This record gives sequence, C-alpha cells and structure tokens, in this order.
Amino acid sequence: MVNEKMPKNEQEGVRLSKLMAGRGMCSRREADELIERGWVFVDGRCVSELGSRTSPDAHITLAPQARKAQGERVTILLHKPVGYVSGQPEPGYKPAASLIRADTQSADEKAARRFRPAMLKGLAPAGRLDIDSTGLLVLTQDGRIARQLIGDDGAVEKEYLVRVEGRLDEDGLARLNHGLELDGRRLRPARVEWLNRDQLRFVLREGRKRQIRRMCELVGLKVSGLKRVRIGGVRLGDLPLGQWRFLGEGETFA
Repeated sequence: MVNEKMPKNEQEGVRLSKLMAGRGMCSRREADELIERGWVFVDGRCVSELGSRTSPDAHITLAPQARKAQGERVTILLHKPVGYVSGQPEPGYKPAASLIRADTQSADEKAARRFRPAMLKGLAPAGRLDIDSTGLLVLTQDGRIARQLIGDDGAVEKEYLVRVEGRLDEDGLARLNHGLELDGRRLRPARVEWLNRDQLRFVLREGRKRQIRRMCELVGLKVSGLKRVRIGGVRLGDLPLGQWRFLGEGETFA
C-alpha cells in the first residue's frame, strides 16, 4: 500500500482527523489510529501521516479492515444506580464502568453474547448521568456513537422521569418548556409535562451540568428523584438496576 503526501495546497486545509470526526466517521483519536495503520484514503490516495490536512470537501473512504474493526467495537447500555459517577472516580465513589462485569450482564442476553474482559479496553461513557441520578447510561468503544451522543448539534433526545417537591410558579411549566437561562446562556426549547401530581417528564436535546435540577430550582421546585429512561431511539425498558446489556442489532440512537 503506497502512501502519498498531500499536495501543498491541501496541506493548508483542514486536519484530516478533525474532518473525519466532523463527518461522524469516528472520533479524532480513532481517526489518528486508522491513519497510522494506512486505512484511510483521501480522493483515492492512502494517507498514513499523522497531522495530514486536506480540503474540506475531500472524498474520504476507509479500508475494509477499518470497517471490520469498527464493527467489532461494543456499545453497552447500563442501568446506573445512584452513588456511581459516570466518568472519572471521585473520592468515596465508584465509576459506573466498574459495574460492567460478567455477573452483572442481563440474564436475558447471556446466551446470545457473553462478556469478555477485552471489551473493557477503550470503553468510555458517552455522556454523563449525575451521581444522584439513575437510569440509562451508554458506554462505548465506538467513537462514532460517542460523538453522536456528546456532540453539540442537539440531534439526539434524552427523556427523564423527574420526581419533584414544592409548588410550581404560575408560569413555571411554560418557562420549563422555553424561557430559562443557565450560566448566562439561553436553554434550547424542551418538552416538559406533568405525569402525575409529583412527577414531571422532561425531553431535552442538550445536557448542561445538573441541568434538570437547576431548571426546577428556577421555577420553585426541588428534584427528589431523577431517572433517564430513553436516549434517542433506545429505551431503558425493563433492564434491572445495576445490570447492563449490549446495544442490539438494529437499535440506533438517531
């Protein structure tokens, strides 16, 4: 396989790894790995030099080996309990990833596909769920999925069931749907409705830090319980608390 240097005018373009990540082909880190292996082609030329740049409208393709490697990466759905942090461990608390073990895999799918320790390599949360919240948390080895869920384009909905205390301001429900600001920035429109006298349903397209709790405080409510039940087209369903399963074939977050 022959590597060809980019033409001089393309060396002044966009970094290839950034362009690949922006198109949802992989994460920037994965792009660098694929480039180093010689599995990336730009306008038909193999490019294996890290830091290469190209024009923004370049045609980028991957070698069959790259597509096979991406297909082998796992994505895991965890029903996170309260008391576990989504990302890096904090003093006195365990990371949610520590729950990904053979004995915590959902019994419903063990016969079809079993856990292997190698699946933990490169497995990282795609988004966060507060330490005092429960529900659906996604962990993945696939940079394409991570970018889809963590990116700022707001394409993927996240649904929460929120138990609250207190009395809602007169215009509080309307403000929760559209009209609040956090940290000096206006929030995107949300869908918020009452399910019963003390429980709200939130559907958001963004994920600011402790967003729902802070939104509720702004309208006179205090959150006493928060559970994420859906991310895009994937639902928590009846997955038991503290257990996990693989993202199924045909399941997508889009």
